[in-house]
Amino acid sequence: MAEWTERAELLFKKEGLDNLKNANLLVVGLGGVGSFAAEFLVRAGVGTMTIVDGDVVDMTNINRQLPALHSTVGQPKVTVVGDRLMDINPELKLTRVEEFLSPERALEIVSEEFDYVLDCIDSITPKLNLIIAAKRKRVKIISSMGAGGKMEASKVKVTDITNTVNCFLAKTIRRRLKEVKIDKLIVVFSSEIQDETSLKMTDGSNFKKSFYGTNSYMPGLFGLYAAETVIRYLLKK
Repeated sequence: MAEWTERAELLFKKEGLDNLKNANLLVVGLGGVGSFAAEFLVRAGVGTMTIVDGDVVDMTNINRQLPALHSTVGQPKVTVVGDRLMDINPELKLTRVEEFLSPERALEIVSEEFDYVLDCIDSITPKLNLIIAAKRKRVKIISSMGAGGKMEASKVKVTDITNTVNCFLAKTIRRRLKEVKIDKLIVVFSSEIQDETSLKMTDGSNFKKSFYGTNSYMPGLFGLYAAETVIRYLLKK
């Protein structure tokens, strides 16, 4: 029987596949962006991964999040995503952390052992904590900006945060990072103007004060771009 990595090896070559197998990644946030990014990375052949999320699957997640099915509502996302990743690659060295990151935990969980951190958090405070932790420890990081309120797939790109436009999340993160003397950050963002009519306010729980309506494909596309950036970096390492 052929190896499940056969098609990948044809493209990546053995050296590239070895680089992926030896890589150690941290994915924080397993919603619409992070769940897809984690799966793309594992299917590519990444050998070691830590996934972090304190949330459970909600009925409203079903339209856009990989772990969200009617049968998984109420289950922890780290459980559903983790089980799926292990079914893709039973040899994956997977660590599951079921919690929302506090500032202290962000500093603890980010270490020099990671080759790359994927920030797929959609709340400002935990997002900042993770970015600052990675920057202070000199660990490479890519951060997902706002996929909500957007429809045009062709407007999504990877760039430095200084080049972002038409993204309220990126604008806020850029300003807050400037306050702590951080001016460089690789991000996935969309230059499309957000649909303001899709905004809904929340009770402020889990560091989130509001959210935009989201379609089925934009969060996954953000995850794809994040995963591609990391995979291409690892292949050349």
